Amino acid sequence: MNGDTIFALSSGHGKSGVAVIRISGDNLGQMAEKFIGRAATPRRAYFANLTDANGDLIDQCLIIYFAAPNSFTGTDVIEIQCHGADAVIKKIFEYLATLGARMARPGEFSRRAFDNGKMDLADVDGLAALLDAKTDMQRKWALRSLSGGDSKKYQSWRHDMTSISAYAAAILDYDADDLPANIGETLRARTEKLHSEISAALSHFAAARMVRGGINIVLAGRPNVGKSSLFNQIVGANRAIVSDIPGTTRDIISADIDINGYLVHLMDTAGLRDAATDEIEKIGIQKTRDEMNDADIVLHVFDAPTGITPRDNEIIVINKSDLCGATDGALCVSAKTGDGIDMVMNAIREKIKQLTDGTDTDVVLNARTRELLSDANENLAAALAAGDNWDIFAEHTRRAADAVGRILGAISASDVMDATFGQLCLGK
Repeated sequence: MNGDTIFALSSGHGKSGVAVIRISGDNLGQMAEKFIGRAATPRRAYFANLTDANGDLIDQCLIIYFAAPNSFTGTDVIEIQCHGADAVIKKIFEYLATLGARMARPGEFSRRAFDNGKMDLADVDGLAALLDAKTDMQRKWALRSLSGGDSKKYQSWRHDMTSISAYAAAILDYDADDLPANIGETLRARTEKLHSEISAALSHFAAARMVRGGINIVLAGRPNVGKSSLFNQIVGANRAIVSDIPGTTRDIISADIDINGYLVHLMDTAGLRDAATDEIEKIGIQKTRDEMNDADIVLHVFDAPTGITPRDNEIIVINKSDLCGATDGALCVSAKTGDGIDMVMNAIREKIKQLTDGTDTDVVLNARTRELLSDANENLAAALAAGDNWDIFAEHTRRAADAVGRILGAISASDVMDATFGQLCLGK
């Protein structure tokens, strides 16, 4: 299957000025020559009248030929830049099929790049994150992985683990005079350093999760305290219904917003009260409690000072600023006029800063890399616990190196590979 000629739309779907169709395969020089009507010089753009097998004009295109190995996939690649009309794209696809090419599967271009040593799995994770990026912070975070920053650190850790395991095994096979002085103490110190570095990276997983997946902020409080009005002020649009009738908000109303480059999921919830008799409202109140438990930040809204001490993830907001007296650190706002909203936004920014502190760490983790790195760290801890049993020490450091190797794809299982590349789109 890896020798097939594949194609896909690499640009977005829908009407556009330009669409990019990518083709990958072996020995595509003749196909490129057929498209442009003359010999194709690699990495040079050609304006061409692309015609079908009957000589009928399909579209006027720019065509670029990338000869292996100097391409994204490491194979020959042709990129066709055509007009972004559905009819044009469909016709080009039909023509490519007559030439023996087939539609690519999701992530198949990147899979070829991996197989040809152009990318490792850490790079693929970064690419997937970049394609999903909605905010500037997600873009920066993803580019660091895609550009090889994470791979270099994983490769360094794996090299050290392999070296430690080899020396530990050598202690069993060689006389002490043939080994470096104090080899045992040196190996333990190196292993402790690795364990410490990986522990630090793992401790920042929650912060990395918030950067990649978004920060959940929940507006909560009793009915009619102004949650929906405050929600609309923060979003900058009338998304939530505002009414004097208690229990108007019964389901979760959400909006995604960008705050200082971070993706924020802002949620307006049903008012919390014990007197609810309507079953639908009761379900809404239970949803509110569930969202509060899962929230990264809770904006707890009151209509009068309460003296309540906020929890670590809470910001206390007192609505109706004209009636606001002593606040004990709560923020006084008027959701109706917008007075004090700047203070609320500044408080949210400060909370986000605290929550995401540590995202600028050695590596940026996702669920897959976290699991494998945790496995590596558990094996390092087991090695340290083995004391002078160097056979056990060597085995656990080898297992740690294998776990990090699976992060890079150097040691892989087919299901892990399929899941990693399956997160990508067609044309990637």
